[in-house]
Amino acid sequence: MPRKPVSKPAKPAKVPVHGPQHANQVRIIGGQWKRTPLPVLAALGLRPTPDRVRETVFNWINHQRDGDWAGAQVLDLFAGSGALGFEAASRGARSVVMVDSNTQVVRQLDDIKAKLKADNLTITRGDAVASAQSAAARGQQFDLIFLDPPYQQGLLERTLPLCSKLLKAGGLVYAESGLALEFAEGETPEWLLHWDIIRADKAGMVFYYLLKYQG
Repeated sequence: MPRKPVSKPAKPAKVPVHGPQHANQVRIIGGQWKRTPLPVLAALGLRPTPDRVRETVFNWINHQRDGDWAGAQVLDLFAGSGALGFEAASRGARSVVMVDSNTQVVRQLDDIKAKLKADNLTITRGDAVASAQSAAARGQQFDLIFLDPPYQQGLLERTLPLCSKLLKAGGLVYAESGLALEFAEGETPEWLLHWDIIRADKAGMVFYYLLKYQG
């Protein structure tokens, strides 16, 4: 009896890159674009969330949401490589707003969006703090906010308090930091007050957290 030919799995689509060639890449972990590579621009010092960390983080989020992404509205304030925002979109988020201040980064994110035909994505060039303030002023709210800012620039301290107005009831914030966000009783800084750490872990020198507002 002749053997049936084994069909080869389709290769992930190659995503075009504007500007400097990328030194490495990350991959989408799950959802409709699973295994799709995302190039990382070498010249801009981007520090995308590693694949294994993202897998852990999205397991955390799935547990909190009971695996339901269908109605999720997501904000990624420091989009960079797009690893977090595209991951959420791949898993079926209703809408994902990605913000970055760098023109080259935004151009590349637009390329990836077009290649993937990601209609649930909106990509905006702008300052993260100003964008968060503007969204809050318009009354926009989200189920999930990603905060993965450059370290040692005080950006997490400035953006996390703004998220209290941007989150829907029961919403979550994922935050990365070069410093631990856990303090002894009575020593928690003001900008971190009213935030509960739901999950926490560390990879190398990076601390990462899932937070919920309890104001």
